[in-house]
Amino acid sequence: MTCNSKIGEQTTYVSEFFNMQQTGQPMKAGYTASNDNGGNGFCGLLLMLISFILIAATFPFSLCSCVKVVQEYERAVIFRLGRLLGGAKGPGIFFIIPCTDEYRKVDLRTRTFDVPPQEILTKDSVTVQMDAVVYYRVRDATMAVTNVENVDGATRLLAQTTLRNMLGTKSLSEILTDREQIAHGMLASLDQATDVWGIQVERIEIKDVRLPMQLQRAMAAEAEAAREARAKVIAAEGEKNASVQLKEAADVMASAPNAMQLRFLQTLNTISAEKNSTIVFPIPIDLLSALKR
Repeated sequence: MTCNSKIGEQTTYVSEFFNMQQTGQPMKAGYTASNDNGGNGFCGLLLMLISFILIAATFPFSLCSCVKVVQEYERAVIFRLGRLLGGAKGPGIFFIIPCTDEYRKVDLRTRTFDVPPQEILTKDSVTVQMDAVVYYRVRDATMAVTNVENVDGATRLLAQTTLRNMLGTKSLSEILTDREQIAHGMLASLDQATDVWGIQVERIEIKDVRLPMQLQRAMAAEAEAAREARAKVIAAEGEKNASVQLKEAADVMASAPNAMQLRFLQTLNTISAEKNSTIVFPIPIDLLSALKR
């Protein structure tokens, strides 16, 4: 890469930037505004010329400082004399001028961080603590470097405030039952807010919801009382059904005089099988009725 090609690339960038400003067209991703309307000027060109002379004078040792390599999952954002040089470079090898160029590596892999437990007052005036996990990655390396100072810190703080604002509009029952819906709402809100930073939020998971101890005991007592009430209702329904069946059995036995005697013999057989030392002599009901007469 020669000096003329580098200077021509820089001149093309500056002229394209000012043409977009004069025509009122929106700037492309990777271009940033500057207060210096005159470009690098004579001083910048002189500094670049001196840099190329030094590179040529120290060749091939200068290649160690001029040739850089970024990995497949990385991008390099280059600034020449404080101005953004095109878009992000990489992956692979790229060339910089040591005296005039500065570059920053940006990792494009997915990152995760834990949102610290946030103490939140719900819609129905209940204090809860909730934490979450956020998965995000850098979508545009140029925007992540030029539009925000610390993209990781800004994303963390925004995730905390988004969690607090989202849960402040929910009641306790909604927080306990609609955790997936809350996570989707946070994802949409956070992804929209970080879009101008070149960040894509991929996933948000709610980890835990912590309730005050007094509220936990109250909810446990309420659940226990509800279970006892259901158990009593089930037992009452069982007794009612059993009484109906016993009435039907009594009507059947009343229609057959020998049915009661057979029932006595069946009961005696059952008792003798379980307790052999116990002897039971059933007294017929007919005998008792005869004695009454």
